[in-house]
Amino acid sequence: MLRSQSYLGAQYRRLRARLGAPKAITAMAHKLARLVYRMLKWGHEYVDKGLQYYEERHREQQVQLLKKRAAKLGLQIVEPEAA
Repeated sequence: MLRSQSYLGAQYRRLRARLGAPKAITAMAHKLARLVYRMLKWGHEYVDKGLQYYEERHREQQVQLLKKRAAKLGLQIVEPEAA
C-alpha cells in the first residue's frame, strides 16, 4: 500500500506518518477486514474512489479545522477571490 495510488494507499500513508508503521498496518488491516465483511455479508462491491478523492476530502477537512481554530481565537478566515 505504500506506493499504491488508491484511496486505501493514501489513507495508509497518512496514518503511517501520524501513528507510525506498526499501528498504521494494524488500522489498515482492520479497515480491510471491515470491507471484506461488507462485501461477503451484503454483496457490496468495493469501488475505489481514488487518490484524488481522498486528497480533496482531506484538504476540505483541514480547511474546516483551521476555520474552527481561527473562530476559537476570535479570528476570521477570508477566502481568496476567484480569478
